Amino acid sequence: MCFSASASFIAGTSLSAIGVAALRNTQSRAEQPLAMMPLLFGVQQLTEGVIWLTFSHDAPLLKQTMTYVYSGLSHVLWPMYVPFAIGVLEAVRWRRRTLFAFEAAGMAVGLYLLYAMIARPLVAEVVGGHIVYDSPHFYLVPVMVLYLAATCVSAFFSSHGFVRLCGVLSLLSFLAAYVVHVGALVSIWCFFAAI
Repeated sequence: MCFSASASFIAGTSLSAIGVAALRNTQSRAEQPLAMMPLLFGVQQLTEGVIWLTFSHDAPLLKQTMTYVYSGLSHVLWPMYVPFAIGVLEAVRWRRRTLFAFEAAGMAVGLYLLYAMIARPLVAEVVGGHIVYDSPHFYLVPVMVLYLAATCVSAFFSSHGFVRLCGVLSLLSFLAAYVVHVGALVSIWCFFAAI
């Protein structure tokens, strides 16, 4: 979460438990990638909880490592994974093809962000009660457009109403996070999206 270590650990533990339950209740292999999303968000929130702890304890190597793990999940995994998880679930041929285009966009933006993470050191700091990840490459307009297309708009092309609703809520959560604190957008939006 974006406010404290304890909040992150509570959110991470809850999401992980929901993810495990969702995986156990899948009825087909095609449902598993989508059912795994709460578990992945849980791991991400637990990672941010560790980052919170490093601000009050002298652990620079742990802080740097967890910052890269968190950013790998937020910047690289999600734009690649979301259209994949939706596409695997999709039975309608034209929708699968459309989702493949979103997967390509997600791969492009995810790989670009991975390159940017490697090329430029990542830094996490607390600003205004939120963790701010210094990743200016994420805020470039073309990057943000492709990222939102892969993580939110792709869901609009699903034949499943629940998936479309998640896409709408994810896009609204982006807008809410942007309004709350643009500098801490990555942290806040990940929390809102997880909910």
